[in-house]
Parts: sequence; structure tokens; C-alpha cells
Amino acid sequence: MSLNKQELFDKLAASIVDMDEDLTIELSNQVIAEGIDAYEAIVNGLTVGMNQAGKLFDEEEYFVPELLMCSDAMYSGLNILKPHIKINSHETKRKAVIGVIEGDTHDIGKNLVKIMLETGGYDIVDLGRDVSPTTFVERAKEEQAEFIFISTLMTTTMEGMNEVVEILVEEKIREDYKVLIGGGPVSQSYADKIGADGYAENAAEAVKLANNIVAAYGNEL
Repeated sequence: MSLNKQELFDKLAASIVDMDEDLTIELSNQVIAEGIDAYEAIVNGLTVGMNQAGKLFDEEEYFVPELLMCSDAMYSGLNILKPHIKINSHETKRKAVIGVIEGDTHDIGKNLVKIMLETGGYDIVDLGRDVSPTTFVERAKEEQAEFIFISTLMTTTMEGMNEVVEILVEEKIREDYKVLIGGGPVSQSYADKIGADGYAENAAEAVKLANNIVAAYGNEL
């Protein structure tokens, strides 16, 4: 029996949460066979499932082994779906650096955002976790990036995000970069407070936010 699109996405998400890699592969192949948009399946299926797994991890219902199995299932689905994404080859790839701020080693959210941005056609330089504010700025300059994505899951390390913005201001290069932040304790009000260009609640929102900025500023970036 053929499932409708949303049912297929829901089942994809559930297969990630259930750590059922074989089912993820089967459903991902079904997406392609039925001509359903691969990017939609990633955003509304795989990413939704991984976000749910991340919440279970935060709530200590899942631990590292479960999370790794969820991640394995997600990557298996991604490997099938990614080659089928329709990206306009005439568009310039926007470059970004991404990382987790100094003092924090939680990188699940950051990795999801990276995957979603790459899937959406962005050129991503992954700085990893526990990255100093200075490193964010230096690497953004070296890579000639247009975006700086910073995440944290800890309130104690949030100040590092502010330091990145402050360094950019001190070096008189603030206007050269769009700084986007995210993570559990982060909010739009905090982004406004430190003068960041935006806040995203999850990976899918991060891509939408970046796309909106590209649409608004275009060649000015």
C-alpha cells in the first residue's frame, strides 16, 4: 500500500527514533521510487527524527549508544536521498563557518545544522566543538565566509557568542559577516541583545533563516 507523503515522512522520522536503519533505508528508497522531493524528505523526515532523538537524549531517556544508532540510521537515509536533491547549479554557493562555542562539547545540534546547510547548497567549514571566539573570527576571515554559525547547549558558555560579535566590531569587520546563533538556552531576545543577525530554534529553521538573509541581501553579502 502506497503511503501519502506526510505518512512517509512520519515513518521516516519514527525509523530514526526507533534506531531501525534497515527501515530508514527502505523508506528512503521509497521516497525516490515515488518521485517525492528528496529535500522535503530530509527536512520533514530524517531531521525531525534526529531532533526527536536529540530531545530524548537531553531528557536522559536516550544515551550516547542510542544516539549513535539514531545517527547511523539518519546518515544511511541521507546517503540515499542527498544525490537526488535538486540544487540550482547556476547559483553561487554561500560559504559559512560553523562550530560549538568554547567550553561546550555538545555537537549534535551543530552537526544537524551543518548537514541541513550542506543539503541546502551551502559550502560549510566545520570548526568542531569547544571553539574559541577568536578562532571563529580568524577562520571566517581565512575562509572568506559570509556566515558564522555558533551553537551552544550550555548557559555558562553563551557569553562566548557575544565575544565573537564584539571581536568583529573591534576589528571593524562586523558588516562583513552574518552571525547566526542557536542551541538549547539561546533565544531571539539573546540574539537581539548581543547584536547577532538571527537565531534559529532548530536545523530546518537555520536553513530558512540563512536563505532569507541571502534573499534579502543578495549581492551585498
